[in-house]
Amino acid sequence: MTDRGRDRSFVQSLERGLAVIRAFDADHPELTLSEVAARTGITRAAARRFLLTLAELGYMHTDGRLFRLSPRVLELGYSYLSGLPFSDIAEPHLKRLVAEVKESVSLSVLDGDDIVYVTRVPTSRIMSVHIMVGTRFPAAVTSMGRVLLAYLPDEEIERRLKEIALEPRTSRTLTSVTALRAELRRIRSQGYAIVDQELEEGLRSAAAPVRDRGGTVVAAVNIPVHAARYSVDAMRRDLVPPLLATAARIEADLRVVTPRR
Repeated sequence: MTDRGRDRSFVQSLERGLAVIRAFDADHPELTLSEVAARTGITRAAARRFLLTLAELGYMHTDGRLFRLSPRVLELGYSYLSGLPFSDIAEPHLKRLVAEVKESVSLSVLDGDDIVYVTRVPTSRIMSVHIMVGTRFPAAVTSMGRVLLAYLPDEEIERRLKEIALEPRTSRTLTSVTALRAELRRIRSQGYAIVDQELEEGLRSAAAPVRDRGGTVVAAVNIPVHAARYSVDAMRRDLVPPLLATAARIEADLRVVTPRR
């Protein structure tokens, strides 16, 4: 949005400060001043002021040349994540599911075009995709993302399909809007999603929707597995039924603690 189209109360310096924080990610854990300026599109002088201010506040570490985020940045999202009512409600059910299927289980919500992990119960299995609370992935290529997209109102789905960027993550990734639309319809019809190695080769996952008391899908729960351990048919047979049962138990608890809309 241009400055002209923004409300007068819009604080551009805050926007730029947040952009500086978002410049750092798993692929860029350390950046120089010049790199931060290039990734954010702001001047070196402005980037320097933001970086030094963040360092003074404890959100950034620096050796004088390289900058990196400090663990304190987690405070910025913790209040939101910890305040989600279904995080605490879901966790015991997720632990029960992990004990049953012996695979990691996660819960996520939709944020723009991404899913954000809000709860995760891992197993000891090592997977190349490193996931923790706060991890984001494109919704269109993940099982939980497709579940969350599938249950949006039809007009919202069409709006998103017009704007979404379908980039291939593997040779199996759906990159056609027509194919993705059909898949979302199928997910809504069958009540769950299975994504077969579209986010990463060798990784399959199944996901189910979690509804609040009013029937709105507010989250998704999933089970990711190595393709070598489970075929798609085996996932449907062995993982989808306990996954759906877990989602139903979480929903039952949500009906008790959340107000009706």
